[in-house]
Amino acid sequence: MIRILAFIGAMMALTGTAAAQAQGFPADLLNQPLSGSAASWIVRTFGLLTVLSVAPGILIMVTSFPRFVIAFAILRSGMGMTTTPSNMILVSLAMFMTFYVMGPTFERAWREGVDPLIQNQITEVEAARRVSEPFREFMLANTRDKDLQLFIDIAAEKGQTVVEGDRVDLRAVVPAFMISEIRRGFEIGFLILLPFLVIDLIVATITMAMGMMMLPPTSISLPFKILFFVLIDGWNLMVGSLVRSFN
Repeated sequence: MIRILAFIGAMMALTGTAAAQAQGFPADLLNQPLSGSAASWIVRTFGLLTVLSVAPGILIMVTSFPRFVIAFAILRSGMGMTTTPSNMILVSLAMFMTFYVMGPTFERAWREGVDPLIQNQITEVEAARRVSEPFREFMLANTRDKDLQLFIDIAAEKGQTVVEGDRVDLRAVVPAFMISEIRRGFEIGFLILLPFLVIDLIVATITMAMGMMMLPPTSISLPFKILFFVLIDGWNLMVGSLVRSFN
């Protein structure tokens, strides 16, 4: 876990550190014409700030986080509880499950890309290629062929090439992976909702038969749904199934 957190921090800081070491802050920048060195430093600094601002979104897009958080949100909605467990608990659980599933990918990216860059054995461009490769393989292993082909066809319609030999560009892999993950999250959510729906129907039928027209069925079914979920050890089953659903 420590190495994973260090990897995430290093990915957000390495570009700026390398740039500062290579170029240094231009002296008296505002009072002199922009030279090639100063312009390069400005562009790289702007790029670093941009990457830092979208880093959380990038990590979400290329990891297993979406499937986890969608399934947990649907579970909470199916049980009829709007605030319990809280968003912080669900997001934290999804995040640490993501670290567990993505652990081998993070380790490989660190070993093959980040660590050699820190040791000044490879360039930043080569490090970026090596770091992205484990994530590419993870995404391709968990992406439907139909979704991947969709973005390849769209790129071809616009005259763009996203396939070179057997290698598919990340421009097509990332969005295909995201829609595949969202689809699987909703599939899992549908299966989660079914038993809770049955409980709601049974309780609603009983209350209607007893003439309790004004009593909301959800207020009676909620304790039964919680009891049902606890008795079947729902968290264990759900988390285990979600983790095993990844290739």
